[in-house]
Amino acid sequence: MGQWLEGKPVADKIREGIKAEVAGCRASTGKAPGLVGVLVGDNPASQSYLRMKEKACQSLGLVGRIETYPADIARLDLKARLMALNADDQVDGILVQLPLPKGHDTQDVISWIDPAKDVDGIHPISLGLLVQNQPCLSACTPRGCLELIRSTGTAIEGQNVVVIGRSLIVGKPLSLMVTNENGTVTICHSKTRDLAGVCAKADILIAAMGKPGFVGPEFVKEGAVVIDVGSNAVGDKELVRRLFGPDAKREGEIDAKGYTWVGDVRPEVIHKAAWLTPSPGGVGPLTIAMLMRNTLDAFKRRRGL
Repeated sequence: MGQWLEGKPVADKIREGIKAEVAGCRASTGKAPGLVGVLVGDNPASQSYLRMKEKACQSLGLVGRIETYPADIARLDLKARLMALNADDQVDGILVQLPLPKGHDTQDVISWIDPAKDVDGIHPISLGLLVQNQPCLSACTPRGCLELIRSTGTAIEGQNVVVIGRSLIVGKPLSLMVTNENGTVTICHSKTRDLAGVCAKADILIAAMGKPGFVGPEFVKEGAVVIDVGSNAVGDKELVRRLFGPDAKREGEIDAKGYTWVGDVRPEVIHKAAWLTPSPGGVGPLTIAMLMRNTLDAFKRRRGL
């Protein structure tokens, strides 16, 4: 039986380092990194995510705030606000909480952010620099995945790495990061033939497709490191019991509305994998830690530190 790869201990160590660096920045410059989260509309989940990020800023000495705009804000008004944040020297990081309400073009909105302040790492220039293996602000969740893998003592170089999912915020940037670290990457998706067979050859398997309990033991090579990026709200309690069994009762998984939050990987995989991240409790803490890291990095780069 493998081991659960909890995210909090790894994230806490990273956060300690960030907190110390922020204190040093304050001492040497009299300033602290500033992060602004932009919320368009009133999506409760998005509000909750931004509050968590704001709280993380406060705990580490960064200056964080949330700016909220109505769902029907005019395109040019939203663009003007982002341009103002780009010009604000007190703001080092800008993130627009996704998904955006209907009527807004996500790629359009992301392109308005100054790449030097793109702490989500999804601006076209940020992704282009990642392709070239040049210094850049890279996507937070993929960075967190790599930190979790490293924490097991597993070297990425030379490993066969399979990523299920090809999104711009996880799958694609993650595949580039692994390539830049000399791993051999296969990106799988809904059109992949013999998906389970391809995945079962992976030394490191990363599931990021957003389908609850999709990955079972047949997808996993004996002794593999399995990273579950999935975070799915499921209201069907019978489905949860069938796919996840007693492991779905982990504290904190059932929210106030009665939804159970589960990953893309079934817990029984722990009997075959060397390591498996829980969901929630695995990748999530690292995503926020990497957002703080990116904000600090943006602060230092903008000031030549």
